[in-house]
Amino acid sequence: MTLLVGRHYLTPLFEPTSVAVIGASASPGHVGSVLVDNIRGGGFRGAVWAVNPKYREVKGIDCYESVEKIPGRVDLALVCTPAPTVPGIIESCGRAGVRAAVVITAGFSETGEAGARLERRLLENARAYGVRVVGPNCVGIMRPAIGLNATFGRTGAVPGSLALVSQSGALCTALLDWAAPGGVGFSSVVSVGGSSDVDFGEIIDYLACDPNTEHILLYIEGIRNARRFVSSMRMAARAKPVILIKVGRHPSGSRAAVSHTGAIVGGDDVFDAVVRRTGAVRVTTISQLVAAAQALSSHNRPRGERLLVITNGGGPGVMAADRATDLGVPLARLSEKTLASLKAVLPPAWSQGNPIDLIGDADPRRYRVAVAGAMADDSVDGVLVILAPQALTDPLQAAQAVIEAAKGSDKPLITCWMGEATVEPARALFREARIPTFRTPEPAVEMFGHISSFYRNQRTLLQTPGPIAHGLAPDLDTARLIIERSLAARRTVLSEMESKALLAAFHVPIANAVTARSADEAMLLAREIGFPVAMKIDSPDITHKSEVGGVRLHVASARAAREAYEEITTGAARLRPEAKLKGVVMEPMIARASGRELMIGVVNDPVFGPILAFGAGGGAVEVLKDRAVAIPPLNAFLAREMIQGTRVAAMLGAYRDMPAADLAAVEGALLRVSEMVCELPWIREMDINPLVADESGAIAVDARIVLGEPRTGLEGYGHMAIHPYPSRLVSTWQLADGTPVTLRPIRPEDAEMEVEFVRALSPQSRYLRFMNTLRELTPQMLARFTQIDYEREMAFIAVIEESGREMEIGVARYVTNPDGRSCEFAVVVADAYHRSGVGRRLMGRLIEVARSRGLRAMVGHVLADNEPMHRMTAALGFTSAPVSGDPTMHRVTLDLV
Repeated sequence: MTLLVGRHYLTPLFEPTSVAVIGASASPGHVGSVLVDNIRGGGFRGAVWAVNPKYREVKGIDCYESVEKIPGRVDLALVCTPAPTVPGIIESCGRAGVRAAVVITAGFSETGEAGARLERRLLENARAYGVRVVGPNCVGIMRPAIGLNATFGRTGAVPGSLALVSQSGALCTALLDWAAPGGVGFSSVVSVGGSSDVDFGEIIDYLACDPNTEHILLYIEGIRNARRFVSSMRMAARAKPVILIKVGRHPSGSRAAVSHTGAIVGGDDVFDAVVRRTGAVRVTTISQLVAAAQALSSHNRPRGERLLVITNGGGPGVMAADRATDLGVPLARLSEKTLASLKAVLPPAWSQGNPIDLIGDADPRRYRVAVAGAMADDSVDGVLVILAPQALTDPLQAAQAVIEAAKGSDKPLITCWMGEATVEPARALFREARIPTFRTPEPAVEMFGHISSFYRNQRTLLQTPGPIAHGLAPDLDTARLIIERSLAARRTVLSEMESKALLAAFHVPIANAVTARSADEAMLLAREIGFPVAMKIDSPDITHKSEVGGVRLHVASARAAREAYEEITTGAARLRPEAKLKGVVMEPMIARASGRELMIGVVNDPVFGPILAFGAGGGAVEVLKDRAVAIPPLNAFLAREMIQGTRVAAMLGAYRDMPAADLAAVEGALLRVSEMVCELPWIREMDINPLVADESGAIAVDARIVLGEPRTGLEGYGHMAIHPYPSRLVSTWQLADGTPVTLRPIRPEDAEMEVEFVRALSPQSRYLRFMNTLRELTPQMLARFTQIDYEREMAFIAVIEESGREMEIGVARYVTNPDGRSCEFAVVVADAYHRSGVGRRLMGRLIEVARSRGLRAMVGHVLADNEPMHRMTAALGFTSAPVSGDPTMHRVTLDLV
């Protein structure tokens, strides 16, 4: 059997067979007139109608009083009437059976409360009738391949493979005007405007499966539905490059940050972290947007971050190397074999390293040998070739040599032929060969930076951490009890003692502490703890203790402890008279000569939910602002990457007389905090500052946690932008002969096992599963099967252990249909395990999950002569019916409600 995912619900928008222009006009300069001209001029082959009660005909097109009067079915309505009329027009579209509308009209939420009320009425009517709306306040949509130019822009688009989705209509028109002379073609251009209904996530979903789209370009000002956006981005980026520009920052509102983390982590940090986890690439300019798409074309296969620069002038090579350093792009170190081959042909004065300086009299042969050597060198991930026009160098012949040397290699190659008139023919040659070319070194290096970002982010995309990263389970009952008691008392800021208790429930090592309520008690507790001790004010109202003199370190005697208590409480009361003082926290002095002060934090982004931060700790954390930001959940790979993204990471290694800090302990603390935000949606902010790390481990010396009510209406991990690996769905079972079987959701690292599983299937089993004679999974199919989005699909594999390694013996999966209410399933079992119950057990788990996700029906397509599958589905409660027009195929359906 195979997955035959149904018609996408946005098909009427992207593939309409008929269009109505509501507000059509014959008056020059009117939006309705431009829309009619563009529809006709674009060569749209479907039916076109005009709607305007003033006319019977507009520019040769039949015009009707209302969309309900049109004699045929309308797939797509273009609305350009005054804003107050639009809600009624959408209602009329619904009654006429229209399923998609593009509202060009402005004058809604962007104008104030009156406009917002209009927009709410528009949406209410659209939802009542099932009409999907793009806009309002947008330029429109283009699908050049079908001749659809449903915009009021003055520039059309030629067919191509780029899809552009933009919240800025002005940017759409500017980019189209820029692209036209260069012949840059588009599969789709969508101006989403206010995105009040159809948003980025839904459009990206469609484009991810669109065979005409090879690259997706996005211009983003803000995101409404974070989970949908992240989910669709991750799905799309597995199949094709997604490149985006994000402008502005998410507003932080009037909330004052209670934690250090809240003060140093901004909306742009968060969005960068989101982009990394989705496998996309972020750029900053329009030219970079298109250049990155060109660089990530199918001709180039990003494979790493190490850049080799080849030049015929020292100055341009140094410029390129400097820019690479600025961007964090490492320069490749050539292998001995490559160095030897270059020494044989280059003059003695060549640079002997990277950049490779071919000297000013470089001829085509030197370029050919250098490029060929770079393409063959496994230590080189990409090549930038520079030519500065000089008397003894022929730019055109050098370009031909570079193109010939690079043939047969899919390693990224970028060229920079500096100058203008003398090098233009060479640049034209590169463009013809689809090799990116630039006038100056810096943007060429930036392009490779985008390629290396894509490589890094694609590796990050493969990570599927679960909510619990360690084998040692947290004490969730204790953690939730602490939170419930605090919220019941209407306290949202936990005390240091409560915060540390919460950390301890998740096995984060803490410095044990007690609270003294009087000076005498402080003296006694200090003796019990053992000198020296650390003393800190305990108040839910004081975040920065040192600013009120609320910290004493290295307190070495009972008398000093008594005096410190009096000084701390008196000073805090004087400087913060409104603050509630609970006492003074006493704990052993963590005096580690080789200790490094670090910080782990959590903030809650208003769009993307919980965010993790790591960096240098201590009192100067807000001044240093050394932090790396990540979206949970984390695993060891992501935690290590996060640590390496900070300046303080260099201090964790051995230096001078200090031994290296226990990096695994720091990673462990990060993983435990990741678990906390997964399992405790009440956490709004958290500071562990400092987390002291040395060669013997890491310990949380101080901690502060702020609580809040979880987002309403979200189940499970709904408070998170990325759904964790669903480890709770792992189960075990036994075959009749006692062989233990693990049933678990598939992971990206199962790719090799999946290949072996399909390869071992009999031709008959492969045919029944894929309905063709497939022998091997293509790389695209393998990625699609193993890199799944657990939010919208599920795949369970059955594995047994054989010779110390896992072996797959069956797999069942479903994919949610575009309607969001049903799913389509497929299942296949290894030939040796037919009739063993594996298939039925897998399907049982799949059905349970689909039902728990609120899906209403599960469907599948089964060949009529596949009797074992028909018996199994019938036993599970499926009904079967022949597919209309295809007697070889049956559709089986299970009601999940």
